[in-house]
Amino acid sequence: MSAAPSPVPPPVPHVAPSILSADFGNLAAAAAAVAPTCEWLHVDVMDGHFVPNLTVGPPVVASLRRHSTLFFDTHLMLSDPGRYLAAFRDAGADGCTVHVEVGGTAALIAEMRRLGLRVGLAANPDTPFEAVEPHLSQVDLVLCMTVFPGFGGQSFRPEVLPKVRRVRQAVEQAGLDVAVEVDGGVDEHTAALAAEAGATVLVAGSAVYGVPDPGEAARRLAEAARAAVQHAVT
Repeated sequence: MSAAPSPVPPPVPHVAPSILSADFGNLAAAAAAVAPTCEWLHVDVMDGHFVPNLTVGPPVVASLRRHSTLFFDTHLMLSDPGRYLAAFRDAGADGCTVHVEVGGTAALIAEMRRLGLRVGLAANPDTPFEAVEPHLSQVDLVLCMTVFPGFGGQSFRPEVLPKVRRVRQAVEQAGLDVAVEVDGGVDEHTAALAAEAGATVLVAGSAVYGVPDPGEAARRLAEAARAAVQHAVT
């Protein structure tokens, strides 16, 4: 009698520090501070139209790229992201995430693929799972916002966790290699909640860059998330 197959281990969550909460006058140092403990850096791009704030554009990404080899996880909170995909790719973005709310999702996904970008699709807290479900097989990452985008330092919205679970379940049932990311209000406590729900990438801004040792803070967040996943499966 053959042995039962070993269960597939759950994905190991990791932290993507958000430079939105870093010192914009010294972004190279901010990236270097987390490089020993992180593989990704989250770059929040805001246009003052889709969200009520302005942040960085391709020139800043290009400048930062000269000082960092981290994966640039570039979150485009833009009303017309298609106009800027090539510019961010040329500036050094490794992946771009667009919002399903702006529409034209299939065309945006196709353009990101053509450009060789890692493809991400984001949904605001009040956007239902059904809005991203048709696109799951075409993307590399789904970002479930746990705050309404636009400003850092907001409180985590636990009502988004059921959507995180639905995305993770759909990805696993279809056998897809899709990262599930959460962004907003992530600290050691909420990182554990998000990881238990199935998040594999945890975007953290003030919890990392609001303390004296960002690298250690990112390590502790990742440790809390991994401990929660391990506890959930034992």
